[in-house]
Amino acid sequence: MAPQVPSVRLNNGLDMPVLGLGTYMATEEEGVAAVKMAIDEGYRHIDTAYFYQNESQVGQAVRAKIAEGVIKREDVFIVTKVWNTFHAPEHVEQACQKSLDNLGLDYIDLYLIHWPTGWKFSGWTPDGFLPMNANGKTIDSDVDYLDTWKAMEKLARSGKVKSIGVSNFNSEQLTRLLANCEIKPVTNQVECNPGINQRKLIEFCRKHDIVITAYSPLGRPNLTDPVVGTQDIPKHALDDPRVLAIGKKYGKSAGQVVLRYLVELGTLPIPKSSKLERIRQNIDIFDFKLTEDEIKVMDGFNTGCRTVPFNFSSEHKYFPFNLEY
Repeated sequence: MAPQVPSVRLNNGLDMPVLGLGTYMATEEEGVAAVKMAIDEGYRHIDTAYFYQNESQVGQAVRAKIAEGVIKREDVFIVTKVWNTFHAPEHVEQACQKSLDNLGLDYIDLYLIHWPTGWKFSGWTPDGFLPMNANGKTIDSDVDYLDTWKAMEKLARSGKVKSIGVSNFNSEQLTRLLANCEIKPVTNQVECNPGINQRKLIEFCRKHDIVITAYSPLGRPNLTDPVVGTQDIPKHALDDPRVLAIGKKYGKSAGQVVLRYLVELGTLPIPKSSKLERIRQNIDIFDFKLTEDEIKVMDGFNTGCRTVPFNFSSEHKYFPFNLEY
């Protein structure tokens, strides 16, 4: 019997499962197979993005499982994102429609602004996703994310998307957005793992009834990434004897302990895997709870060090990581 994943009530009254499948870098057949396996194992929240170039694979897997009678469309919560080159309001609706066409679905459960940083529009194909100048920095647009958000609100009213949110926004950007929006973001999706536990941002978002989704929840074990390059990651909770000992006590892996910790912080982790055993493990975290002392051990890994520093856009006026949170 697949584990039952609890849900959290969003500020618009809709429910979102507290654990999802991340799909970054899961392309082609691997992407289809991973999503099908995840749905079979009880996952009901799938996270993708236009930038990942795998929306069609995610949609193919979801539609296959609907056809098999494993799920109905309303059982599964699909998240995708508008990319940085599509921030101009006239591009936002087109980007959303392209995502819907890729997914082959009638609506998106949650649509996010992927980053607060808008870049020069360079077409819809992957070769235009990262417009770079001769110095290896992004070619930025002057689109204000508030204008992007107005276009997102229009999509929410149209019914093409049920909920809207943001990703990689800091507390000042959220404050500015909240002061100028008609529809509040339901979520802020950020990197969150023991190395950067985001307690301050989680607390800030909680006060405003915004849920934090945790990407790279296991600290990105595959260290080579086409966007951010190879990272030097500080000492990892997954290998620490104290975390392994906590896991042993509950009959869990270190990864399961980390995911449980993030759930107890109040976040919604979206671990990525394409291996059945790992997909099974990652969802099997709802039958134990960490003690206060164990949470203190996990808190001890926090250095604030990002595995996704996004440095190549650091000169953008809306670069989000110059603040602590």
